[in-house]
Amino acid sequence: MINAQGKNLVFLLCVPRSGSSLATVMLQNHSKIFATQEMWFLMSLLDLKHNQHRPYGGMGIINQFFNGIVPDEVFQKAARSFSLQVYNGLLQSSEAEIVVDKSPRYYYLLEFIDSLFPQSKRIWLIRNPLSILSSYKKVESLTNSRFSIENDLLNPQFNIKMTDLTVGFFRYYHYFSSNHPLAYRLQYEKLVSNPVEEMRKVCKFLEITYEEDLEKYGEKMHSSKSDLFYSMGVGDPFLAKHSEPHRDSIDSWKDILSKKEVEMYCQVLGARIFHELGYSDVLEEAEKWTGVKFDAEPDMELIRFRTEQLNDASGHKWENQYEMKVHELHNQMFEEEITSKNDNYQLIQLQTTLSSLEIRLENSYIEQKRLRSKLEKHEELRGKINRLKSIVPFGNRISSWASEYLVHRGRE
Repeated sequence: MINAQGKNLVFLLCVPRSGSSLATVMLQNHSKIFATQEMWFLMSLLDLKHNQHRPYGGMGIINQFFNGIVPDEVFQKAARSFSLQVYNGLLQSSEAEIVVDKSPRYYYLLEFIDSLFPQSKRIWLIRNPLSILSSYKKVESLTNSRFSIENDLLNPQFNIKMTDLTVGFFRYYHYFSSNHPLAYRLQYEKLVSNPVEEMRKVCKFLEITYEEDLEKYGEKMHSSKSDLFYSMGVGDPFLAKHSEPHRDSIDSWKDILSKKEVEMYCQVLGARIFHELGYSDVLEEAEKWTGVKFDAEPDMELIRFRTEQLNDASGHKWENQYEMKVHELHNQMFEEEITSKNDNYQLIQLQTTLSSLEIRLENSYIEQKRLRSKLEKHEELRGKINRLKSIVPFGNRISSWASEYLVHRGRE
């Protein structure tokens, strides 16, 4: 079972098109692992706190409730409780012991993962960036979806796929930048070249015994676990065409991508990330082919722009260059429980009161701005009247005579 700290919970993290479906279909062959296609539900939980369109309305009310009335601590406990019910429910249905949540766009909520399940294990599936790009292009052409790195990479219009290829890549890069006992780097190229050895290493990291033929997923394609995996209908559409890992896609970027596409994407990512992730040879080939010597640093202006786009669209904010961490406060709370329920209750009351006062203060400030703007308009109108009076000869006296005449006529 998964406990409140996240023990026996594993997150398989990477940007889309990195080979996560292949890694997952092999992992789910293990008798102690429940792994299926993308779950994504943690993103929906986090988004409860942020403004988003709802057909029944009430955006302002919901925002005020989650961000003004419900303290962060209570929200996190509720989110953790719901997640545990889901994860442990999956374990009960499969008789497994470990859940692997493979959701590539979880770069959206890395801070949330750390706060909810600080003792969960996290695997970063790394792949050659140009292979990721070529896989995008290949799959999108298969599904007749619009995908153009030349038109969209630098286009200011929001595009989640361009966000994946830029913001998502660097979010994971920074998140896994330090060695961490609960983190493991799995390289796609090594996985497909020597799957047995790599799966043994992954099993060791997960503290389970390797089981023979995990990598031969085609032989177990009709088991109940595999049926569930393929029934999701997402992930790599080419996965079922093979029965075990193969090396065919390692260098396919050379045939799928154009020289212009390679040049544009390498300029955005910069050379440093290729070297640090072990793809210096790929960068060398790209530079030789394009005839361009790429700068070491990425296009930070574009990365920041794409980040702000997603933050504005979602209402969510991130820590800059956030690194994986275990929150000591949560560990202490989990180990000691709550020493004084009364003190905790009073703290929550104070937090709620403070949030309510902040909302009132904010609303008061907004009302002050509205009244000030209205007053300024009145002052502006009064100034125009006075200027008009000064222009008309005897304006004040004429106004007085007119007033007396109207009053006198009214009496008659």
